[in-house]
Amino acid sequence: MNLVLMGGVVSALSYRCGLHGRLGVTRHAIALPAGKRLPRPLKIAFASDFHAGPPTHPGIFHDLFAAVATEQPDVLLLGGDYVSGPSANVAVMCPPLAACQPPLGKFAVLGNHDLSTDDADICRRFEAAGVQMLVNRALALPAPFDNVAICGLDDPWTGEPDAAAAFAGAADAAVRVLLMHAPDGLLSLEGRQYDVAFAGHTHGGQIALRDGTPLVLPAGPLSRPFHYGRFPVRGNGELIVSRGVGCSRIPVRINADPELVICTVQ
Repeated sequence: MNLVLMGGVVSALSYRCGLHGRLGVTRHAIALPAGKRLPRPLKIAFASDFHAGPPTHPGIFHDLFAAVATEQPDVLLLGGDYVSGPSANVAVMCPPLAACQPPLGKFAVLGNHDLSTDDADICRRFEAAGVQMLVNRALALPAPFDNVAICGLDDPWTGEPDAAAAFAGAADAAVRVLLMHAPDGLLSLEGRQYDVAFAGHTHGGQIALRDGTPLVLPAGPLSRPFHYGRFPVRGNGELIVSRGVGCSRIPVRINADPELVICTVQ
């Protein structure tokens, strides 16, 4: 694939011609029940599916972190698939990620592409950039949001998702934010409750019809019903699925623009 894409030359041309799509900001607001209301609105930024490597031109990462800087979120969540190919490809993301300093922290889970390479190397590089990796574990946010926990779940197909471990550190949290790579992570929850969940993986199809209907989606029983957007989940909180940022396999997005998700929780 690297040979076909000429080591990134094709993706550079695609980005300059607008075939990567134009990164935008998609906004959501979550209203918590009266008993869970926060002292002030919590502004969450979520980005996923970077695919650093030959299919994705680094310019899109500049666009993303510029948008994050403009939005000034309280917390940044990262949903996995940071590379296409070797783990060293993630290096291009690390300087802007280190420079990004939301006051309540940066948190990440791994995706299937990360687990197909040296995921330990990705984790080391991200931790050096100030990112806390949440692979089947939860962490509470600092005050005044110390009743909010971010619960990170391992990839549902190539990883070893453990919902019991992922939620163990959130036992005392009134509000639980679930971070996972793919919507199929819902299948491993075994009844555990969250207030809002974030996932990527699907790219919104990456190539879709004008109405957003994807032409091709990743494998997984929940990829098609939850291919993009915001969904109520029966017996649980809402799920927000992002189209992601980068490109997988081919450096083209059609009717599935890259996005930064901004979700305000109150």
